[in-house]
Amino acid sequence: MPAATREEVTRVFGDLAGSDDKLLEECTSICQIYNLSAKTLLYKWEALNFSSSATRSEISAFTMDSIVALKAQIQRDNAKENAKRPQHRTIGASNTAIVNRSRLPGYVAKTAAVLQKPTVTQVKFEEGFGVPGSSTSTSVIFKGPENDPSSRKARSSLDDRIEEFSELIKEHYNVAEIGDPASGTDDDIIVVGRIVHDSDTADNAPPRLTETSIALEASRANGGKRVTLRLDSFITIRGAAQGAASLGLFPGSIVALKGKNGGGSWFLVKEILSLPPLQPSATSLGLPPTKPDPEAIDTPFSMYIACGPYTLDLDLSYKPWHTLMKTLKANKPTVVLLMGPFIDVQHPKIKNGETDMLPAALFRSLFIEPLRTYLDSSPGSIAILIPSIRDLISRQAVYPQGELGLELIASDPRIHLLPNPARFSINDITFGVTSVDVVYHLKKEELSIKGTEADPIPTASPDDTGTDVMANTCRQLLQQRSFYPLFPVPFDVSHEVNLSVTHLDDLRLADGTNHAPDVLILPSRLKQFSKVVQTTTAINPSFLSKGTFAKLDVAARGAVTFRERIKTEIVKLEA
Repeated sequence: MPAATREEVTRVFGDLAGSDDKLLEECTSICQIYNLSAKTLLYKWEALNFSSSATRSEISAFTMDSIVALKAQIQRDNAKENAKRPQHRTIGASNTAIVNRSRLPGYVAKTAAVLQKPTVTQVKFEEGFGVPGSSTSTSVIFKGPENDPSSRKARSSLDDRIEEFSELIKEHYNVAEIGDPASGTDDDIIVVGRIVHDSDTADNAPPRLTETSIALEASRANGGKRVTLRLDSFITIRGAAQGAASLGLFPGSIVALKGKNGGGSWFLVKEILSLPPLQPSATSLGLPPTKPDPEAIDTPFSMYIACGPYTLDLDLSYKPWHTLMKTLKANKPTVVLLMGPFIDVQHPKIKNGETDMLPAALFRSLFIEPLRTYLDSSPGSIAILIPSIRDLISRQAVYPQGELGLELIASDPRIHLLPNPARFSINDITFGVTSVDVVYHLKKEELSIKGTEADPIPTASPDDTGTDVMANTCRQLLQQRSFYPLFPVPFDVSHEVNLSVTHLDDLRLADGTNHAPDVLILPSRLKQFSKVVQTTTAINPSFLSKGTFAKLDVAARGAVTFRERIKTEIVKLEA
């Protein structure tokens, strides 16, 4: 083994492997076998741990198990490369194939350069870390999204969603088999698929759905064909919220239908089966967590929730933001949740270049420095920042979107950077948040189908009547189990999303579980609201540039019910 190779591995992996000679030997061996530099091997390890839903404080520890997983990933990468590219063979006795080695994508390499040392999943606050004189005690326990590399599978996400819901429908409605809507049958069958326009045009956006322009796209396991739908005049809606007597359909929504194809080119829908709801969280049921956390605390906390834009289109004075900062300093909430856009790429003066400061410098000056001053004045408080597709300071302009760069906050442990969308918890309360205006997008595309109720599901709260339009829109998101279930994105708002179909798994609202979040935050241009949907509190704080934000107060566990623990209020900015 050449000494230079061992020295390079020791230098690059020293912080990860420490003094473990066996780890260093294995790393050196991998470099020699696969003709990799030590830095390239490090990047591949960090790429294996990278996820758009993971915070940078959650990279796993480097162990012998990591070596096994890393070897397997390199072999898979090479196998994929061999399959995609023709193999050029040399003329000679050995006739050995010459294969280009896979390289790490540039965007991962840039990200890897920013990543810090791996730490444990739960955020630990250490004295003076990153910010001289900062207070590190906290009144709440924050947990961000978990990093689970094994969950990232090479598969068709769109097709897989249909298959996943097929299994849910079979279990929920005790169905033995899901049928093919394109096959003629004498008896009624149950089919599951994705709602699409009956005829899509390449040049123009398809019109809105109507009862005469709906089609169903089945999964490949059930034929994979698109079939025109016709709705029976006496259609039944089974398993919907009590009092709703209707169900919304939109492009991309997964549906379960009962009916038959009599041999024609269309499927007659006699019954729509509502998707099974997510299960309530243990906290909402008043139960202890399934996995007790020894560091969990039960303290009340308050949260202020605001979404950008943070200034009016007329200027870059950021007056609404400065007004909010005064409110924060006066009331000192425990948690400040801010959603982008912070530096809005669509702002007229930003687009025209009417500012002398670079975007990162402007962001630090306007947001990070005032937030640090506030956190210094309110020991125990934290701030959570979630970007927008329109953020000029974000490296990514696609959805789902990674978190903002760690260099923007200089590693302040009181400021948490999360992806868009994000799932996290504060103490025992779980949250789901996205800065994309999915409520507006869904409402503008939705076709409401009215029918006869059958086996309606009673609502869990007197406030949830089943007839509230906005509450039912939020119910759609929860049932579809996605922060953005529309597909394709509506043409006229596609620039607001830039949807990445290959990362649909990162849009999972339940984040690998079958439990609904306790609080769902959905900022929208539609009128602000706070609604109760089953056990979930859904909040639209609107945009701060419109003069509103949301306030959330959570009481400690005790004699009060879960619903009494959570109090919400839509607040108008003071003039």
